[in-house]
Amino acid sequence: MIELRTPAELDGLRVAGRFVADVLDALLETVDVGVNLLDLDRVAARMIAERGAESCYVDYHPSFGKSPFGKNLCTSVNDAALHGLPYDLVLQDGDLVSLDFAASVDGWVADSAVTVQVGTPRDEDQRLIATVEQCLAAGITQAAPGNKLGDVSAAIGSVARGAGYDVNLQFGGHGVGHTMHGDPHVPNDGRPGRGLKLRPGLVVAIEPWLMQGTDELYQDEDGWTLRSVDGSRAAHVEHTVAVTEQGPEVLTLRRAQRDA
Repeated sequence: MIELRTPAELDGLRVAGRFVADVLDALLETVDVGVNLLDLDRVAARMIAERGAESCYVDYHPSFGKSPFGKNLCTSVNDAALHGLPYDLVLQDGDLVSLDFAASVDGWVADSAVTVQVGTPRDEDQRLIATVEQCLAAGITQAAPGNKLGDVSAAIGSVARGAGYDVNLQFGGHGVGHTMHGDPHVPNDGRPGRGLKLRPGLVVAIEPWLMQGTDELYQDEDGWTLRSVDGSRAAHVEHTVAVTEQGPEVLTLRRAQRDA
């Protein structure tokens, strides 16, 4: 069911969005060569406990997951595109890692993701990250009242395909509110002018992700991590966005984005 949020409810979502952004900022300050993925998960767990928030991931067990997720954030490294289950892995120079985090604060959920290079950057990774960030920006711009959901999807897909990347439609954005995943589904490609009419109060997570050489995935033996079938690297970004009378409002802006 698609729900529209009242101004008071949007205030609660803004609080959740700021917390999720703060956690990602702390993770970005921590991630480096020599850092273990489990250390990153512990940073998120500590901040959740200190805030009195709730993890959206620990007990999460959808039909496509082998078991409850059991960790506090997704850490997808190199050929891992989505749902990366943190494990005993030390990051190496040149790794590409996405950090995807969602939490509930006072009953309201926000969800966001960022991809970063660890140590020495690679040109092809920089291009991939730049493209998914451009996809996200294009999708957010279209999340305005009176537009259609297809306008958001088409904007994302147009940027991706224009840069030469294939787009996977199995996983995309989603509604956000009291739970992490709700209606509507927000595909990362589509046709403009089609689908749900966007109205003030709608809150969605917009999350483009791309792989360098394919649009096909397989599930890792851990029962969660989704990897590219050809071993090519992936990038994933996401923001929780509210449709308002004034236009799209990003609820999960990180510190550097707020100061820009």
